[in-house]
Amino acid sequence: MAPANRSLPWSFTGSGRGGLATVDIMSISFLVGQMRVRLAGKTDVGQVRALNEDNLLVAKDKPLCVVADGMGGHACGEVASRIAVETIDRFYRDTEADVPSNWPFPMPKVQTELQRMTTAVKLANSRIYWTASQDTQKKGMGCTIDAIFFDKNRTYIGHVGDSRVYRLRNGHLEQITEDHSLLNDYRKIRDMSTDEIENFPHKNVVVRGLGLSEHVSVEILMDSYQLGDLFLLCSDGLNDMLSDEQIANLLIRAQDGLDAAATALIDSANAAGGRDNITVLLAQVEAP
Repeated sequence: MAPANRSLPWSFTGSGRGGLATVDIMSISFLVGQMRVRLAGKTDVGQVRALNEDNLLVAKDKPLCVVADGMGGHACGEVASRIAVETIDRFYRDTEADVPSNWPFPMPKVQTELQRMTTAVKLANSRIYWTASQDTQKKGMGCTIDAIFFDKNRTYIGHVGDSRVYRLRNGHLEQITEDHSLLNDYRKIRDMSTDEIENFPHKNVVVRGLGLSEHVSVEILMDSYQLGDLFLLCSDGLNDMLSDEQIANLLIRAQDGLDAAATALIDSANAAGGRDNITVLLAQVEAP
């Protein structure tokens, strides 16, 4: 499978038509402050879909990674998710050496990075929306997005939609992001039983996504990371097939590195039915 854009050799899309159904990004690591961050990812078309509309990114020159789950069908979702990962990657490269706009009284580093992530995701939204407005066949296309950037002792996460970011710390798996979905909105209104959640008729309807409107509200999360933390970014093709407990157990039992862990997650989701495209991206905080 060729890269989605030859100038961005770590940005890939997997396709069930005219290309490979599975794409692996082998682990790559970066020294970040006093620690090392190792990244690896995999996307798979699943057992039911003919086309993989997911895209993932592991940047070749910085600890930045992105998962995007396309929406719109007829290959348009794949276009939207590809635009998203390429735009965020290029924006981070173009702004690497930027002087803050309020020079000579620059913002604190934290505020600069929060603004940088917000702008990157909003720019991706604008480019998807503009592309759809120029082509009637792409009208309504969009995607979810989860992007994470590691800076000295901190993570910056940009989140829109129902793809997820988890963190495994000391054997405990925590969902860091909140699904922007109709189901989650209902759960905020009233308590729902396990059966009600499982049989909710609009379970996969997102209430927020890139490209669906001219402007988008981006959820930005910042946290401190620790030695041993393992972050998982995934499309809903993983967590719809596997419970959080199953995901945690697979991550804890993985002894052969991130590449093997990504494969184990994909294989387990496919064994459970693989009803959707499945994308996983792992980021491990290691000793230098």
